[in-house]
Amino acid sequence: MTSGKKTSKSYSKNNAAHDRRARIEAARKIEAARERRNRIITIGISGVVVAGLVGFGVYVINKENAEEKQTVAERKEPITGEKVWDAKKLGQTHVKGAVSYPDKPPVGGDHHQAWMNCDAKVYKEPIPNENAVHSLEHGAVWVTYTDKAAKADVEKLEKKVKDTSYSLMSPYKDQAGAIMLTAWGKQLTVDSADDPRVNKFFSKYVLGEQTPEKGATCSGGVEGK
Repeated sequence: MTSGKKTSKSYSKNNAAHDRRARIEAARKIEAARERRNRIITIGISGVVVAGLVGFGVYVINKENAEEKQTVAERKEPITGEKVWDAKKLGQTHVKGAVSYPDKPPVGGDHHQAWMNCDAKVYKEPIPNENAVHSLEHGAVWVTYTDKAAKADVEKLEKKVKDTSYSLMSPYKDQAGAIMLTAWGKQLTVDSADDPRVNKFFSKYVLGEQTPEKGATCSGGVEGK
């Protein structure tokens, strides 16, 4: 009888140990399955994220290329209403005295050896033609206005000039239009700062193809008021 009881207890212990190992093994399998599932989900999400980033990158590149092509195309198109001079016929000699320019403001020609500072400069008082023309030679756009220009338009143009290197702005008493934009051999008259041709003029002629001295600086010259 004693032997039978020992055998029964031993059998029960073995069954208990077996059940415990089975539970542990089952738990391990469940955990392993969970880890595999998490890895698959992570890989899937990563793949979606990477694909999204790649797709977004391609979209941005294509958009930038399209915008660049559009900008290049716009620069080649003439601006409605602009006046154009033969750049080859505009003198570029440095002179010491005053120059009698046929146009107001002048669009080019002989000029002073020192240029007006034109690195996003707004002048509240008139500046010398001879220095401003030298700035045009360096690729600057010169914005001028009379007292007939609306204050709001003047303020908008001042902001644009202050945000644009190789541009300058000053009042010009006896010009024909209230607001005029001038580059070397190019000139445009507008009635409002909101005229879309203003942005086109800046885009096309700030350091544009008309520039006689590309690479020349717009700082280090004459400073006006």
